[in-house]
Amino acid sequence: MNNPDIQQLTDQELLQRFKADNNSDWIGVLFDRYAVLLLGMCMKYLKNEEDARDAVQQIFLKMLSDINKHEIQYFRAWIYQVTKNYCLMQLRQKHMKYKEEISDKHMGGIAAEEEDKRVFQEKDILLENMGQAINLLNPEQKVCVQLFYLQKKSYQEIADQTGYNLLQVKSYIQNGKRNLKLLLEKQQRANKS
Repeated sequence: MNNPDIQQLTDQELLQRFKADNNSDWIGVLFDRYAVLLLGMCMKYLKNEEDARDAVQQIFLKMLSDINKHEIQYFRAWIYQVTKNYCLMQLRQKHMKYKEEISDKHMGGIAAEEEDKRVFQEKDILLENMGQAINLLNPEQKVCVQLFYLQKKSYQEIADQTGYNLLQVKSYIQNGKRNLKLLLEKQQRANKS
């Protein structure tokens, strides 16, 4: 339905037409309007593009089956809520599955518990060493590495925030990462001796 007249219809008009003739093309037009917004929302919650794309497809199918069950006043708010609820349910299911895996692992008894304790201690030491190593980087590398890896900023966002150009940002991150690795290896050797 690429007819420009159809694109001019409001969300409410498209909903009314769907309820009148049950033609899913009306919902398709509505869905196309919000697909990018929904994908962005799903990415925000699920943190994985493939999962987000799958979620958007599932939400579309859910929308088709649920739309007649609800009196929808504001489609945008409704689809936003449906998407949010769907994503939260996915996260909850993932969390429950993770808890079950952890529980199963712990059924292995004391040996598994000791192993977990050792792994956590190693991670704590690594994190502490990482913090110390970051502080040893030169100021440009330190700020770029922190913004990129810890605050998940893009190269462009870092360039905008720091005033460095993109090549400098990439270089500082690359060199900072290499230097961090060297510093951590040095600290590891020192801890073992």
